[in-house]
Amino acid sequence: MRTEPNLTRRLDRVFARLDREPERPAHIDVPRMSRHRVVLFTATLAFYLAIVWAVVITSWLVRLDWLVMFFRPYQQWSEIHWFVDYYVVLGQRGPTAVMVAAWLGWRSWRQHTLRPLLTLGASLLLLNITVGAAKYGMGRLGPHYATVIGSNEMGLGGDIFPSGHTANAVVTWGILAYLASTPTARRWLSAVSAVTSLGVGMATVYLGTHWLSDVLLGWAAGLLILLALPWCEPLIARSETAIFDLRDRWRARRGRTVPAPAPAPAGGIPSAVPVTPVLLKPRTAPAEQSGPAREPVASVRGPRAPVHMAPSPHAARSERTPVTPAGSRRPPHADRLPRGASQPARPVSGG
Repeated sequence: MRTEPNLTRRLDRVFARLDREPERPAHIDVPRMSRHRVVLFTATLAFYLAIVWAVVITSWLVRLDWLVMFFRPYQQWSEIHWFVDYYVVLGQRGPTAVMVAAWLGWRSWRQHTLRPLLTLGASLLLLNITVGAAKYGMGRLGPHYATVIGSNEMGLGGDIFPSGHTANAVVTWGILAYLASTPTARRWLSAVSAVTSLGVGMATVYLGTHWLSDVLLGWAAGLLILLALPWCEPLIARSETAIFDLRDRWRARRGRTVPAPAPAPAGGIPSAVPVTPVLLKPRTAPAEQSGPAREPVASVRGPRAPVHMAPSPHAARSERTPVTPAGSRRPPHADRLPRGASQPARPVSGG
């Protein structure tokens, strides 16, 4: 197909760009799991477990969920309903992942590294595993499908606890702050992502698709993933190395790599690349040409003189003698006689 060579050339250009040295190596730092981050991770995990326990035992948090649901914010402030419908898209995984992947892809191109895209992939994978397992494991029903007033609606086959929109907003927009190049950019992006994820969580409560406790647990779930990302950095680095090694092997199969020269021996004379010896046989002259050896002729010849043909006389068309073709132009026929021969008498039939 014609598209295969084009795709191959594009991949070669991308990897050739990634092979270069980083433009801003001093500004690209990898976050580490510091003591401050461990404390935040532990506190957030305790908050996560406390919310789950408060919902399981049907505490005051469940009563607050029902009070907010009966308040029906989408009816109290119906004039902003259209705006909230659009704003909540900032928490949907598909559109936000595409937008953030486009930005991080450009970052990877500029910084000549696959780390931004691999970090985004790792965070989304952790998000799907942890939040998805919690959703289907606890099976809580949403406000629109509640069966018993005042109950926690747990274990009934639902999938809304914790809020996926809220957790996705925290992770997707927070990853921009996590990968920021400067401390100033990290602080600004952290504030923007916090406001965005807070608004997405409140939008789901306004629309009545989630309980308030779902949103609280979604914030905690997304923050846990961002705080745990430094533990994934060694795996991300190994994955990037493995991708480039796979690229090199793929190039080697295509025969575009140049073999490295062999190391020089101790004597200092570089060793040649081992080549299989080929036996060359001398060419023998034929029997009829077994005369004395000819002297070599110089390969450089002088310029050849131009050859001019003598002009020949040409007769005009009117002076040429017409030639009459001999014989008849008609094809031979069995019943046809030559001109001037007598025709034999035909038999007469009848009485």
